[in-house]
Amino acid sequence: MAREPFEIAGTLIKPGTRETVEVPVAKLYTHTPLHIPVEVIHGRRDGPVMMVCAAIHGDEINGVEIIRRVLKNSALRHLRGTLVAVPIVNIFGFVQRTRYLPDRRDLNRCFPGNETGSLGGRIAYLLRTQIMEKVTHIIDLHTGAIHRFNLPQIRAELNNPETERMANAFGAPIIIKAGLREGSLRAYADSLDIPVITFEGGEALRFDEVVITSGARGVIRVMRELEMIPVKKAPKAPKNRSETAVTSQWVRADIDGIMRPIAWLGQKVRKGQRLAMVADPFGESEATVLSPCSGIVICVNNLPLVNEGEAIYHIARFEELGEAEKAMDYFRSSLENESPDAVVPVHPWDDLQR
Repeated sequence: MAREPFEIAGTLIKPGTRETVEVPVAKLYTHTPLHIPVEVIHGRRDGPVMMVCAAIHGDEINGVEIIRRVLKNSALRHLRGTLVAVPIVNIFGFVQRTRYLPDRRDLNRCFPGNETGSLGGRIAYLLRTQIMEKVTHIIDLHTGAIHRFNLPQIRAELNNPETERMANAFGAPIIIKAGLREGSLRAYADSLDIPVITFEGGEALRFDEVVITSGARGVIRVMRELEMIPVKKAPKAPKNRSETAVTSQWVRADIDGIMRPIAWLGQKVRKGQRLAMVADPFGESEATVLSPCSGIVICVNNLPLVNEGEAIYHIARFEELGEAEKAMDYFRSSLENESPDAVVPVHPWDDLQR
């Protein structure tokens, strides 16, 4: 029996076809309409309906490029199920190169939304009713904030076995057990029992090839795990492709000044190890930043000018730190040696470390 067409914003996408739909969202002061672009690939055969979305924070642009590369993958010709790609959710923030909406609201705190509420509430309502309530799985793509570079990582509520399955399949070196924040896309999806994972990598308003490559590969791996696309015949990845952190801890500057980083992204650090130095321009007052715990550095503040109390490092803690280090080693080697799922060159891992 043939599948039913997939409907979005009044457009019907027939089985075996793909189509870009412009979902009307609002207008500018000039009366110029704005749309959220959505590409739907509706397979001929039944299967999961996956939404992959990015730029819910408008300045987090790595995910936009990840989705573009996923959509170019030749395996999608054999798609089972439906892929709904939303590369730019927060179209207002994307155009203005800012995280927020024009009224300074965070769209990722506006779910489930309200048809007659704030601008954020209306966009959240639109995304929920037009797409989210029709899907079975979600991958939400994010980056770090401005000047904060996140190591490629998955954040998820792992109580749902299907969510844990997706997180492990993605293949990021680190998985963070992240609680649900009220009003977030992830929290609302969880309330609907939709398995959802968040990929974090890179920093706002910057493309990074390592992050984009690992993100595109991760999305394709999840689709293979869900049997949406044919399984690639390749050597089985080791069990330590990803390691789950038990918790994470931010490290903050004790004084105002100029930071000189010592530890780098992805590095294993021990409790009490020097992470950075912070000093005034003349070096008359200087403070050593020490690691409060052992773990892996998963975020670094790239802006040397810091205020007292400002977050400068984020460290993930593990029950087996050695296993986390193995996962990092595998991630580095896979970037150099693995045949890419999305055909892109990658720059040396050292570029990401330093």
